[in-house]
Amino acid sequence: MNAQPAPKAVLTRAATAETTADPSSVMTLLADHGTAGSELTSYRSTFAEGAIGAPAHFHTKASELFFVIDGALQVLIDDEVKVLEKGDFLLVPPHTPHAFAAAPGRVADVLFVFSPGMPRFDYLRLLGRVMRGEAGFEEIKKSSELYDNHYVDSPVWQAALEAAKK
Repeated sequence: MNAQPAPKAVLTRAATAETTADPSSVMTLLADHGTAGSELTSYRSTFAEGAIGAPAHFHTKASELFFVIDGALQVLIDDEVKVLEKGDFLLVPPHTPHAFAAAPGRVADVLFVFSPGMPRFDYLRLLGRVMRGEAGFEEIKKSSELYDNHYVDSPVWQAALEAAKK
């Protein structure tokens, strides 16, 4: 009988957590699947006013959990745009198009969790480099299968972003 080793507790201290920042957000990397025994992936993002978090995309393997710690987050879920407020929770199942940004005129502090987990910290580091202008969006598009991020067009999301600029 092959017994799987018992999962280990994963502790990430705020003072020593890795961060990746760009002009509009800071991501604090908390737990990456397969690292230190973690069975999920989790990070925290703080978004400045007007910050775009992610374009419309979906995942085929993982559900994505959003918990708004503070502020407000505008999200696309399928073809609906909603605003999540402090304390709101959202679980997006696989194959569901979604996108997110700080709600118009607001900042946001959000905890993200992917389950089942898969290593994603390298994707988050790449995303930070793209947002800082150190890498191109083509690199992200090439990594779609590796990180289970599949980008889609969403006229609904584009209209919401345009409306937020007015």
